[in-house]
This record gives sequence, C-alpha cells and structure tokens, in this order.
Amino acid sequence: MSEAIYTLEATVRTDKGTGASRRLRHANKIPAILYGADQEPQQIALAHNKVWQAQEHEGFYSHILTLVVDGKNQEAILKDVQRHPYKQQILHLDFQRVDANHKLHTNVPVHFVGEEAAVKTGGTVAHTMTELEITCLPKDLPEFIEVDVAGLEIGQTLHISDLKLPAGVESVELAKGEAHDLAVVTLHAPKGAADAEEEASEEADSE
Repeated sequence: MSEAIYTLEATVRTDKGTGASRRLRHANKIPAILYGADQEPQQIALAHNKVWQAQEHEGFYSHILTLVVDGKNQEAILKDVQRHPYKQQILHLDFQRVDANHKLHTNVPVHFVGEEAAVKTGGTVAHTMTELEITCLPKDLPEFIEVDVAGLEIGQTLHISDLKLPAGVESVELAKGEAHDLAVVTLHAPKGAADAEEEASEEADSE
C-alpha cells in the first residue's frame, strides 16, 4: 500500500450541525472529528473520493495516518466509521490524535498463513477471531498480527497466548487474566470423520 494512501488532506470546518454535515456530503465531502492528545476536538472535512480509495485497503484501519489539516500535519488513527446503510457513502469519521509518548488502544487485523498445509491433514480451519485488540506505543503499532497455522493438528486450537506478538505490543484481553485467553483459530476434523466419531460414541453409550 502506497504511503500516499495514509496521507489525507483535510480542512477545518466552522459550520456545525446536521444541516452543515448534509451540505458537506452533497459536496462530496465527509464531516469528521479529530480529538485526543490533550487538545481540543477539531471539526474537519475530507474529500470523499480520497477516503473511499483509502478505506479499500486493510491497512487504513490500523496504520497511523497523517491528516494534513489546513497545511499542518497531524498523526492520527481511525477510531470509527459511519456508513450509509445501502449507498457507497461514508457519512462520518472519528480520528484520534497520536502522541508518541502515550500508548494506543486499538484493533489490528489477524492474518492467517499456512492454511494450505493445515488442510492437507484433512481438517477444516475455523477462524474465531479476525482482529485483535491491543495496546502499544505508536512506534510499535503493527499493521497486522500474523498467525501460522501450518503446524496445527486435528482438534487443536490456538489461543491469544499462543500468538507471537511484536515487541512492545500487548493483548488487551490477556491483560485481564487467563480467563480471557480467547480462541483464535481451530483445526476441526473433517465432517465425515466427526460424524463417524459421534455415531461410534452413541453406539457405545447404547451398549
């Protein structure tokens, strides 16, 4: 993904309210808010076509973005997107400023690798998590977390604690205790084999 995708031009907007937001959307702009880092929230507007192009890339949701607000660069992460229920239109964006000395609390995608090797065993890979909630300093923010499932055995499940997180990155759930060590991916037995095992178990019970 080009670094240019991570840079978005924005302008400060002084008009507020539903009517002002509607006028912006009619002009193919997106109303947005930029907040955090112990600064006053800032109402801004961005070009819809530029944002639409950027949001088609997965990294847009987890990468540190550069918002050029009236010529001044501000680093931020995307915190919320409001979309039209059926049109290809973004209605509003929330951005949080990035402070190099303060940890971020955000979600990053989980990428699974080695699935071809895993399914050669005859099993079926079942993802129970597609993104991971993490905390880290901005400099340590990963674009995604990679999970290698090539070595999974039938019936085996990988949990958050099994993941190799990059240096400086912590799982929000794991920080809550062992009870929050959630499943990430499981290699299930082939359906036919599972049914056969179930039938054999039922026959044994009846005997």
